Amino acid sequence: MLQGKKILLGITGSIAAYKSVYLLRLLVKAGAEVKVVMTASAQDFVSSLTLSTLSKNPVLTDLFDEQSWANHVMLGRWADLMLVAPLSCNTLSKMANGQCDNLLLAVYLSATCPVAVAPAMDEDMWLHPATKDNLKKLESYGNKIIPVEKGDLASGLHGEGRMAEPEQIIEYISSGFFLTRRLTGKKAMVTAGPTYEPIDPVRFIGNHSSGKMGIAIAQELQNRGADVTLILGPSSRPVSLNGMKVIKVTTAEEMYHACNEVFEKSDIAVMAAAVADYTPAQKASGKIKKKEATMTLELTKTKDILNALGEKKKNGQVLVGFALETNNEKEYAREKLVKKNADLIVMNSLQDEGAGFGHDTNKITIFGKNGQEFGFEIKSKQEVARDIVDTLISQYYA
Repeated sequence: MLQGKKILLGITGSIAAYKSVYLLRLLVKAGAEVKVVMTASAQDFVSSLTLSTLSKNPVLTDLFDEQSWANHVMLGRWADLMLVAPLSCNTLSKMANGQCDNLLLAVYLSATCPVAVAPAMDEDMWLHPATKDNLKKLESYGNKIIPVEKGDLASGLHGEGRMAEPEQIIEYISSGFFLTRRLTGKKAMVTAGPTYEPIDPVRFIGNHSSGKMGIAIAQELQNRGADVTLILGPSSRPVSLNGMKVIKVTTAEEMYHACNEVFEKSDIAVMAAAVADYTPAQKASGKIKKKEATMTLELTKTKDILNALGEKKKNGQVLVGFALETNNEKEYAREKLVKKNADLIVMNSLQDEGAGFGHDTNKITIFGKNGQEFGFEIKSKQEVARDIVDTLISQYYA
C-alpha cells in the first residue's frame, strides 16, 4: 500500500525520537521513499547518520545550508505525505502559530501535501489547555493528529502522552491517506471471536479464539468504505467502532440467528469466528457439584452457520469462510470451499509457527472457487486483514 509513496518524515526534539528509527525502517520496508528533516534538538536524541543510512537519502537539518535553502519549498511538493513523528510540545506550538525558525517548520508551511503528526510529551504537558488549543488549531488547518497512547513516560510517570507505536502509525497513514475506498456503498458482515456453550451457570465449552483476526478484518473493510456489522462472540479485544455496528453474542445459536438476520442485507460476509462445533445437550440449572470421579457430558452438533449462509446466498453476495487445519490443510480447505458454497476460503494451519489462536500474527493461504490460490508470508493480523480484503476486492470489486 505504501509501495512507491513519497514520505517526508519530520523528527523533533523528544525522547520518542528513538522510535522514529524503527518507523523509518518500516516505511522503507513497505516500499516507501523516505526523506528525513530534523530539528536541531532532535539530533540530541537520534543520529542523522543512522537515519540517512536507513533512508538512503541525506538528512536535512539546517534551513540556511546551501543544499537545504531551496529544498524547503520543493520537499513539500515532492512528498505524498509529510509525517511529523514525534511532534514535541514546542514544535506543536510553533506549527499551530505559524512560526518558521527552522527547516522543518519552513517545509511544513510550504507543504502542499497532506500532513499528519504523532504527538509525544509528558502527561501534564499533554493535558495543558494551551496544548489542547494548539492541537485544535493544527487540526483546523486540515492536519491529522495521530492519537497518543497511555503508558510509561520518560518522566517516570504513567499516563497519556506516549507517541503511538510505529506499527500503529503505519496503519494510520496507510488507511487514512493511501487506501482506495472501493467498497463504498457495500454492506459487510463479519463474525469474530469464540462462542461459549454453557454447561451450567458457571462453566462452558469454548476455545482459545481472541477475536483479533475478525476484528481486524471488520476494521479493514470499514477503512475501504464498507458499512460493517460485526457479530462478536465473547472477547475482551477493544473495537474501534467509528460508526461500526457491533452485535454481541455468546453461544453458537445466538450467532446463527444474528448471522441469518444480517446476511439478508449484506453484500459481503466474512465468517472469521471460531464457532463451537458442539454444545451440551442439557444445561444444568444450577452449578454442577464435584461428586463423582468422572462425569459424562452429552453433546449435540451446533448449526453450521457457513453452510446455512452458503445455501441461501444470492447472486452478487460474496461469502468468505475460514479453515483452521492441522493436517491435509489444502485438501480440507478446498473441500470446505465447495461444500459450503463459499466464494473464498482463508486457510491457516496450526502447524505454522505464529499462526492460529492467541497470536498477534497469522499466516494464510486464500483459495478461490475458480481454482485460485493466493499464498502469503507470516504477518501481523492487521496486515493479514489487508491481504484478505485486497484479495476480495481484486476478485469481486476490481
